[in-house]
Amino acid sequence: MGPAPTRFVRLRRSLRGAAGIARSLRIYYANPVHRRKMVALYGTMVAKGDLVFDIGSHVGDRIGAFRSLGARVIAAEPQPAAFRWLRLRYGRDRQVTLLQRAVGDAPGTVTFHVNTANPTVSTASLGFMDAARGAEGWEGQNWDETISVPAVTLDELIAQHGEPAFVKIDVEGFELHVLKGLSRALPKLSFEFTTIQRDVAFGCIDRLSALGAYRFNAALGESQKLEFADGVSAEEMRAFIRALPHSANSGDIYAHLAR
Repeated sequence: MGPAPTRFVRLRRSLRGAAGIARSLRIYYANPVHRRKMVALYGTMVAKGDLVFDIGSHVGDRIGAFRSLGARVIAAEPQPAAFRWLRLRYGRDRQVTLLQRAVGDAPGTVTFHVNTANPTVSTASLGFMDAARGAEGWEGQNWDETISVPAVTLDELIAQHGEPAFVKIDVEGFELHVLKGLSRALPKLSFEFTTIQRDVAFGCIDRLSALGAYRFNAALGESQKLEFADGVSAEEMRAFIRALPHSANSGDIYAHLAR
């Protein structure tokens, strides 16, 4: 174990972290049109009184959308700087439970890699960092701090808080680990995917398909617009992801149990 960081190093890290969170706040809160689109999209999946799990809350823009729809929210976010903002923004809301936790395939601890300049891509996935290095559009990303964070599973969260009507998962390449910690089919879920790790998206689709008869849809980037008029099969969703150009970069896959 190396020497403890000096006061100056801790201050410098704190300032970098604050600047990174400020950047995220500008990205996710500065556009009211984007917020309205997001609420409209989630409004097709979430109803008043529903329980929602927000896995990878970051600065909580999704929490705000779910609360505007009248949902109760269990929000998990491991990054200390982001979690401080969440406590400031939502700590007094009795319908929001904030957990400074990672969510994965087993309880315990995970090693978390913080990108202080761009904390929205901080991750527990070594594979995600490896895929990003040298990839077009990902230049200059630097995971410059490593911390150990407590981890829980979706099964544990369900046992403690109840079964959610919707689960949103956005954990930068760790999505499959999250789904491996789930042993039952849930009504509706979403998970982020990237074009630098399409294999993770395919694994998530396979995992959900093993749990239940799901249909799938997708929204690219932050468009908040579904690509299909109705849900498509797992095979069709794999083909859609496979055909995307690298420049599509990322998006969210939505899954709902077929009736």
